[in-house]
Amino acid sequence: MAVALAVPLTLGAAADAGAAGDRPIVFARYTAAAPTEDLYAISPGGGAPVGLTHTPTVSDVMPSWSPDGKRVAFVRYGSGGAIDGIWTMKTTGGDLKPVPGTEGASDPAWSPDGKRIAYAKPVGTQREIYVAGIDGAPAARLTHTAADDLHPTWSPDGKYLAFSRADAGGHGRVMRIRLSTLAETPVTGPGSHDWTPDWSRGGRIAFSRVDASGFAHLYLVRPDGTGLHRITAGRLNDKNPSWSPDGSRLVFTRGGADDADPEHLHLVRADGTALTQLTTTDSHDLEADWRH
Repeated sequence: MAVALAVPLTLGAAADAGAAGDRPIVFARYTAAAPTEDLYAISPGGGAPVGLTHTPTVSDVMPSWSPDGKRVAFVRYGSGGAIDGIWTMKTTGGDLKPVPGTEGASDPAWSPDGKRIAYAKPVGTQREIYVAGIDGAPAARLTHTAADDLHPTWSPDGKYLAFSRADAGGHGRVMRIRLSTLAETPVTGPGSHDWTPDWSRGGRIAFSRVDASGFAHLYLVRPDGTGLHRITAGRLNDKNPSWSPDGSRLVFTRGGADDADPEHLHLVRADGTALTQLTTTDSHDLEADWRH
């Protein structure tokens, strides 16, 4: 059972009443000394992260804020790697609830209306995209393909999802699907290595691309596939971007060339300027989600 700690007033106030750009960021962290992952929250202005879960025997990962900022959805898995499923919990502590039918699922993404969660779930050896109601309504399978579909992200109006599609050759591209018709449209081209998209309220999709440099960098693109451009560079790996509420900045994980190197949260403006490091401890800080 998770031991959830109360979020201090500074974070709680930012989540409820503060300026949108000050709303907190939730992320997963592990260290060499504590190899199981727990959830933390941090203000984009910096300061010490606040522990939200402490689970010595299981890992809590892939957090997603509810639109009202009162709950977080996340994935819990055991030490043997078996995925327990998607859960939600209060950010102020406790009230842990499983999302029905999500055993083995990953990549939860809370809908803009707060009523649904999209996620990836194995079907045979591949993963497909599903949407389920928070209230226990039956899940709907959205994709049917031999490819591996993962990391869904909602359009601001809740009518579309973008997600990553990995083919048998190891390439990944960003796709878009309309929920009402299940019509799919490629956003980025074939033969790319594109992962972890996040759709802003301003109508742009950020994602991580392993480009010709051999490193992962952040790119932006419009949902129709136009306007593609890179906003980070360097001999480091940048992944898991998440937009600020106003669409002016992104938080993401930056790591070294080696898996053993620490991975820290960074902030950057959407135009690629004002790059700053947010977390500094000798840890792996991953899968950040900026509360909208």
